[in-house]
Amino acid sequence: MRRMDEWIMMRSHTCGQLRSADAGREVTLCGWADTIRDHGGLVFIDLRDRYGVTQVVFDPRDSSEAWTLAQQVRPEYVIRVRGVVELRPADMVNPKLATGEIEVRCAFIEMLNRSATPPFPLDDAGSERVGEDLRLTYRYLDLRRPSMQRNLLLRHAAVMAARRYFDRLGFVEIETPILTKSTPEGARDYLVPSRVNPGLFYALPQAPQQYKQLLMMAGFDRYVQIARCFRDEDLRADRQPEFTQIDVEMSFVEPEDIYDLVDGLLVELCNAAGRPAPSLPLPRMTYAEAMSRYGSDKPDLRFGMPITDLTDVFRDSGFKVFAQAVRQGHVVKAINASGLETVPLRVTDEWTEAAKSAGFAGLAHIRVQPDGSWKSPITKFFSEGEKTALRERLGIQPGDLVLFAAHEADRVHSFLGRLRLEAAAHAGVIRPEAMAFTWVTEFPLFERDPDGRLTSMHHPFTAPHPDDLDRLDRDPLSVRARAYDIVLNGVELGGGSIRIHQPDVQREMFRRLGLPDTEIEERFGHLLRALSYGAPPHGGIALGLDRLVMLLTGAASIRDVIAFPKTQKAVDLMMGAPSRPDPKQLREVHIRTLVEP
Repeated sequence: MRRMDEWIMMRSHTCGQLRSADAGREVTLCGWADTIRDHGGLVFIDLRDRYGVTQVVFDPRDSSEAWTLAQQVRPEYVIRVRGVVELRPADMVNPKLATGEIEVRCAFIEMLNRSATPPFPLDDAGSERVGEDLRLTYRYLDLRRPSMQRNLLLRHAAVMAARRYFDRLGFVEIETPILTKSTPEGARDYLVPSRVNPGLFYALPQAPQQYKQLLMMAGFDRYVQIARCFRDEDLRADRQPEFTQIDVEMSFVEPEDIYDLVDGLLVELCNAAGRPAPSLPLPRMTYAEAMSRYGSDKPDLRFGMPITDLTDVFRDSGFKVFAQAVRQGHVVKAINASGLETVPLRVTDEWTEAAKSAGFAGLAHIRVQPDGSWKSPITKFFSEGEKTALRERLGIQPGDLVLFAAHEADRVHSFLGRLRLEAAAHAGVIRPEAMAFTWVTEFPLFERDPDGRLTSMHHPFTAPHPDDLDRLDRDPLSVRARAYDIVLNGVELGGGSIRIHQPDVQREMFRRLGLPDTEIEERFGHLLRALSYGAPPHGGIALGLDRLVMLLTGAASIRDVIAFPKTQKAVDLMMGAPSRPDPKQLREVHIRTLVEP
């Protein structure tokens, strides 16, 4: 098997390969003309491929024919050149290029293909001023940009590092079907009509969840897959209708085993990406703590400003708004937006309007002046004891801005969690280069949907916490799940759980979610039968590869780390998908549309 550097074909070297040690060597290069310069009769072309850039020079004294042809080259022409590697003069060395010490003096050039003028600049600085829709329409050109190529190369490195890691630990990579059965798992399915079974449909998998559990029952105790998943849901910066996840399942495990496995994986992936590896074990907090202190189940820990509970402080306060909230069973909480005393009044006015929109009477706040005095209309109602408690619990210093909220706990947490992020952005304390991982554990097993029905917070295959089984009947919303998420910089990287492995418990879970026995059998009969044949205890996790690579590269959107993504309306502008099928195709799959052309 040849090494990469032994594959000659049309070129002897890549455009990022040559160094000063190659001086005097005759070489052949292929690539795209990046920039062309004519300096006093000499034609210089920066030749580019995905490996780098090499300067090639044409001199009419070496070959008038090659020099003449080189003058016809335009940006993005694909050319082949042959010449001799020479050292650049010391004052002409380009330290920004790995090949900056040399150039290739060429006596031969071949036009492999001409190029139309690109619709936007293909350098990173120029293309950043171009609308994303235009870049996605010409994605194959957008992918020539150095930053996009770096993103995809880093994605490749991450995938290879993950595969090596799991292989080293005895995992088996197994592919699961793309055409599968529609089951309720939290989002809309993409449906595919069956031509040979009129009126029946496949569903594209939202995740390989049931298949990987079935593999545990088949005896493959360590499964992994770089899995393609599909969800028909509203999109945003970190969502796509089709995405990739690192899917893992193991038998005979406890949550600690999952934590240790993923901790090690994330170290491998950070190393592969050239990012500082986190210290292990990664920090952990319960769902209750995350919501209480950060107002989010995916807390951003790159900065402080935790939400602080002051309910006991204001139980008998002279400030009636807070005291009344406590008497009603509500909470009083605050964040100390350190250093934001000077934030403009218009900003606090905007935050006050946001508070009113969230159901609060307003936004109580205190500006701590440079001399340490407090400026606020509410502090006159505070006792000295309350002021002392505020100073101690919030760590108040001159220049701080204290922001309060009093209401039901869930509403306070949600609002202050959002306000915490906005205040941190204004204060400039969020470090983009930081990597702040945390596990969030012990999620609730159930939640209420907008119609008040009981539904699974994760999915219906999640096992309840054994300490909470006695509350399943009388207080199901208080039951904790054996579920966990891994979070990075306020983004959920992935989630998983220990699964239900007893068929009677799984059937009862479906019933508690309001599924009648006939629907349970129709949708999940295959799983219940499999569980009845000696299913081992098992659990797993799935990590979003796209989101992870987005954060490792510092990209603003997962669209910047996917080769051919969709827009936020799930449209492929380059291919023109989705498109209207031919009427014959619809007849063959027994479908008639309600939308007229």
